[in-house]
Amino acid sequence: DIQQEKDFNYKGLSTDEIISHIVDFVTLLWQNHPFREGNTRTTAVFVIKYLRSIGFKVDNDLFADNSWYFRNALVRANYRNPSKGIEPNKSFLIRFFRNLMLGEHHELKNRYMLIGYADVGDTHTSTHTSTHTSFDETVSTLSENIKRLVIAIGTDEKSVKEMMEAVGLKNRPNFLEYSLTPAITEGLVKMKFPNSPHHPRQKYLLTVKGLAVYDECVKSM
Repeated sequence: DIQQEKDFNYKGLSTDEIISHIVDFVTLLWQNHPFREGNTRTTAVFVIKYLRSIGFKVDNDLFADNSWYFRNALVRANYRNPSKGIEPNKSFLIRFFRNLMLGEHHELKNRYMLIGYADVGDTHTSTHTSTHTSFDETVSTLSENIKRLVIAIGTDEKSVKEMMEAVGLKNRPNFLEYSLTPAITEGLVKMKFPNSPHHPRQKYLLTVKGLAVYDECVKSM
């Protein structure tokens, strides 16, 4: 938590160890969702101020230019699904922070974070082409209701009422049955408070997969 970080001693750590620790701290901070609204944006502001306070010269440019990547990297750093053999992966966030803190130039692409995507360092074009084609086929099989909902949510967080207004629907049962529930089943949309489905401030946002689908849908518009 914040107090543990305040008490942490960076003395004697290598640059790699410092970045690894910062990534662990930010991942845990974001996961705990301490900020009521705009959690990812507020986390970014906090990180900039905190890194400056410990001597790193950083600004908002990387966050502004790669806001989706930063959010998706935080998701991948926290997401675990043992039944599908998926464990948290902090490598994407580490690339981001190496660019931010060291001025390195790692390529930050959202598609690299898709589950099952070929390794970033893989030079076999056929593998990348096959994977991308498979993803395109997945997008093409989604119903128009799901695609419309994904576009409506985008990079925001929306309540059921806000989503219905965005897609122009008024019948809540139909919206739940033909849009929201299928989108959740497809792994495209998730609850902001999954452990409390009836949370008074419950909202919905896109998963990493959902953001990738959103990106494809926007490109095809």
